[in-house]
Amino acid sequence: MISTVANYSSVKYMNKLSRGILLVAVSLAGCSSGEQPKQAASPSAQLSMQVMALEKLPLERVVDGTIEAINQATVSAQTSGRITELFYDVNDFVPAGAVIMRLRATEQRAGMQQAQAGLQEAITREAEARQQFARIEGLYRDKVATKQEYDVALANRDAAKAKLDAARAAGDVAREGVAYTEVRAPYAGIVTRRLVQVGETVQPGTPLMSGVSLQYLRVNLDLPQSIVEKVRAIRKAAIYVNDKRVEASSFTVFPEADTSTHTFHARANLPENATDLHPGMFVKVGLIVGEAERLLIPLSAVVTRSEVTAAYVLEKSGSVKLRQLRLGNHIDQRVEVLAGLGVGDTVVLDPVAAMQRVTR
Repeated sequence: MISTVANYSSVKYMNKLSRGILLVAVSLAGCSSGEQPKQAASPSAQLSMQVMALEKLPLERVVDGTIEAINQATVSAQTSGRITELFYDVNDFVPAGAVIMRLRATEQRAGMQQAQAGLQEAITREAEARQQFARIEGLYRDKVATKQEYDVALANRDAAKAKLDAARAAGDVAREGVAYTEVRAPYAGIVTRRLVQVGETVQPGTPLMSGVSLQYLRVNLDLPQSIVEKVRAIRKAAIYVNDKRVEASSFTVFPEADTSTHTFHARANLPENATDLHPGMFVKVGLIVGEAERLLIPLSAVVTRSEVTAAYVLEKSGSVKLRQLRLGNHIDQRVEVLAGLGVGDTVVLDPVAAMQRVTR
């Protein structure tokens, strides 16, 4: 029995040894077949990149400016009366031609009815005078009526016609007076001030409501005399506000300088319905004075962490590192690089993919 157990243990040990030798042989065979072990992927593999190069861009001189509305006005009363209805208040949008308030129109309507009655009377008398003149004129040709009767009939006809014209003019004035009891917006805009209350009596010239139109805006600025000739020759500008760049649709330089500041006043008109811009805002205006070469990178490649602005750059060693940048003006979907990058540097365009490669 003891011999049998010993023989069994020997057989089991030999089997394990044989399997181990077989595995070593297979490994050696694999190495001898020429297969090489896989190497780690390069940090720059499958990353979208851009090699930095200089681009010709307009050279700008930046000055301060203030936005104002081209259409801004205070609507005043054009007739007397008591305010009965107010339809808009501060910050309300008013369509062009909308009635913003109404005045009591009793006196104006009575005047229009009187003018209409006078017009009807004038029409009747003018027709009568015209017929009388036609009859006298025929008799005068037949030498039945005298020259004096003809002259009287002619004068009566002309006087009746003049009274008819006056009655028609009075009717127009009366209708206009009734129309003035409905105060309408001269253009579409937003109410900035309401100067009267319901029940208040107003007279012609009384200020009623102020408003501005946001459809057309412009920027007022002052130009140093050192650059005014270049700016006047090129007449191109861009407005910078909240990391946004808006091209001016037109640019005007006033012909004379201010005697106290020795600067030239200028206006830059903004495109119609410019968004996120409002009268009174302080903005920066870039005035085109020539051309310069600049480095630009896409905004999507910029990484912002707290107060640090940076981008992932492919180093000469092949590794990807985060490099701090100093940026300038935004141009469409790109931004100017003032410091941190040079010509020939390779920037990774996808910061998320670059960060994943760096943290592996």
